[in-house]
Amino acid sequence: MAIKRGTTSKKNTQSLKKTTPSSSNPQQPSTKVESSPKNQQRLVDPTTKDSDDGNAQNIRPHRLQDYIGQETLKSVLKIGIKAALDRKDPLDHLLLYGPPGLGKTTMSLILAEEMGVNCKITAAPALERPRDITGILVNLKPGDVLFIDEIHRLNRLTEELLYPAMEDYRLDITIGKGQASRTRSIPLPKFTLVGATTKVGSLTSPLRDRFGLIERLRFYEPEELALIIERTAKILDVAITQPGAMEIARRSRGTPRIANRLLRRVRDYQVVHKHENINEEVAAQSLDFYQSNPNPLDWTDRMILETMIHNFNGGPVGLESVAASTGEDAKTIEDVYEPYLLQIGFLHRTHRGRMVTEMARKHLLKTDYF
Repeated sequence: MAIKRGTTSKKNTQSLKKTTPSSSNPQQPSTKVESSPKNQQRLVDPTTKDSDDGNAQNIRPHRLQDYIGQETLKSVLKIGIKAALDRKDPLDHLLLYGPPGLGKTTMSLILAEEMGVNCKITAAPALERPRDITGILVNLKPGDVLFIDEIHRLNRLTEELLYPAMEDYRLDITIGKGQASRTRSIPLPKFTLVGATTKVGSLTSPLRDRFGLIERLRFYEPEELALIIERTAKILDVAITQPGAMEIARRSRGTPRIANRLLRRVRDYQVVHKHENINEEVAAQSLDFYQSNPNPLDWTDRMILETMIHNFNGGPVGLESVAASTGEDAKTIEDVYEPYLLQIGFLHRTHRGRMVTEMARKHLLKTDYF
């Protein structure tokens, strides 16, 4: 299956000269970067995509039967795929939403593989001008899958071009300006648009209503993540035991992307310390070394909850106030930390603001955080 990616226009860049310390000054001190809990916690940031392994593409499952977890979503898609193949039509447009790192891009590639077509991948921020999306649409072949990541960030002009393309498989282009302008319609082959977003509420109603299927991806259970870790370990030729995989899964915050990232770091630790395999003890030692907390909360999670409790009496408190008090970016809190805290029941959202739950208070007391 060929995979093509949408590209943006190249911009001219100026060459920059690197400045190096003069050899005549050997006493010039070198800069040393020390790790801190705030730096280490990025290991469990689901928005950070890995690019440090040559087998990254092979880790993704290519068939629906190899995709672990999300059983409800898979059941819906199996019916849709079979019906589309029987009718010899493309699959209905699909909107996938949920926290980052749960497999939305992987699912779009699987859909293309199951339908026997190509998949073109792009992201909404890359579609700055109408000609960007126009170039992609006119080059689609019948049945192709077009995956648009972060679809909630589409600009207005690009979004309006997608309306007739999704409904009538037609591209409307305005030629000329003023009174001499005219509209030309270009027929498009039938295709499937798969949109991915972490903020389904940010989509406009006209765009959201044009998707035939709207499905949510949920966080994974530790048992599901353990199976994913064992599968990845087999692909990377890493010896791991079931308890070792479960230890990594418990610290992965319900996210496959984090689970695979932690497995790579544990693999590094195993190789350097010359352990025969990754068992529960080796996994725990290596993850403690990387400061990946065995408790449900990492350093930043606890800082956010502790700040809300001590500075705002547990809430309700606004997002901007939490961001100002913790020094974290408001968008990072909303997109990275809040979804997990809401999922495990440690945080509530109300119309008045965020509130720390009684469950979170009990957990922090139990772990002697106060």
